[in-house]
Amino acid sequence: MGKLNPYGKYKDSRVPWLEHVPEHWKVLRLGSQFVERKQKVSDKDFAPLSVTKKGILPQLESAAKSNDGDNRKKVCSGDFVINSRSDRKGSSGVSPHTGSVSLINTVLTPISIEERYVHHIFRSNSFQEEFYRVGRGIVADLWSTKFADMRSIMIPVPPQDEQQQISRYLDWQTSKINKFIKNKKGLISLLREQKQNLINRAVTVGLNPNSTMKDSEVEWIGQIPKHWSVRKLKSLSKINSGQVDPKTEEFNEMILIAPNHIESKTGKLLFTESAYEQGAISAKCFVRKGQLLYSKIGPALRKATIAPYDCICSADMYGITFDQKTISNEFALISILSDYFSKYVADCTRGVAMPRINLEAFGAAWMTIPPLDEQAEIVKFIQDETSIIDQAIIKAERENEYIQEYRTRLVSDVVTGKVNVRSVEIPEFQSVDADLEVQDDEESEDELITETIAE
Repeated sequence: MGKLNPYGKYKDSRVPWLEHVPEHWKVLRLGSQFVERKQKVSDKDFAPLSVTKKGILPQLESAAKSNDGDNRKKVCSGDFVINSRSDRKGSSGVSPHTGSVSLINTVLTPISIEERYVHHIFRSNSFQEEFYRVGRGIVADLWSTKFADMRSIMIPVPPQDEQQQISRYLDWQTSKINKFIKNKKGLISLLREQKQNLINRAVTVGLNPNSTMKDSEVEWIGQIPKHWSVRKLKSLSKINSGQVDPKTEEFNEMILIAPNHIESKTGKLLFTESAYEQGAISAKCFVRKGQLLYSKIGPALRKATIAPYDCICSADMYGITFDQKTISNEFALISILSDYFSKYVADCTRGVAMPRINLEAFGAAWMTIPPLDEQAEIVKFIQDETSIIDQAIIKAERENEYIQEYRTRLVSDVVTGKVNVRSVEIPEFQSVDADLEVQDDEESEDELITETIAE
């Protein structure tokens, strides 16, 4: 794609978020281009939809379901739907479906403006910031923007044929970018699988391909080197049981480590904060430097790390002191993050809303025990080999970040007229949707607020 040039002439839009717009474009109040759809319907008659960062989709399994299925808003195909809450920024889109959404969403029917142009401009970052700027609420980071607030927003309205060209151009370009991102994510997935396979083999088979093997007599471990042993975790360690009050002066300034501070499957500590900063009020456990921390909540996420200093940990974690004469902390961490250990944990996890593994089941997990010198060799091998893979993953993730930033900037520049795409020849192309993570697709329906629609 060649460099895009600006339009020949611009005018002052007198709108701070737009600044200057092409001279022949109109700048109109949003309320003049849309009619709000406020019709209440039941999800028995109109299938429930989810309003997500990926657009408007049939209701997701992960969505928090409303208890009031008869009190929803009707959506027709072609309507634009946007979540009014500031903590759901970016959850919006033109709906390809007829159905119903929760009351926290605003449903708009375009009068004459092009649907796809609406889709792009309203999902652009520049509009999103303006949309939430005009909202209101009593909490700094959680407020709503209703149609009464948003109808006064000034929006750029190019001629109809130009709206169509802009829409098709952005569909084409974002599809190319989305395909690039998906390919990079596929590469990252393969690299992570390669890394995990390397770890799994090292902690169950070892580094010597010529080792004589024996049956571990543990189904989910299988064969191990003949000179290794297997033991239950509880026979190798002591797990913290006492809890402390984080509000006391002794512990209030201490570093707190909770599951959300730990990266899944890697053992990497992402960030820390003091108990005071986190506003900790519930009981916590005191942890010594070198102890292994393991999240008992959502164990399938494989969140474990070694405490880098004396600290306190969330009551949602086990603090484990391993017998260093038998198993090193580093080898124990690698083992706990491996597939074989996680398969056992998955079978023992209980609960749906808050899945967890209890102390008895956790302590009954079998672990492979090579000689200590061999454990050190395995740890060093994994650190050396996985560092190469990690660098490749970081490079691919950085490339994805750059292209996503470019996509965001491109959409904003095109829909606000900073660049001119009227003469760009657009080939036939296959549409590719954005590949967003699962958490971006989750939608909270009505669990935090109850609203009524003013008739």
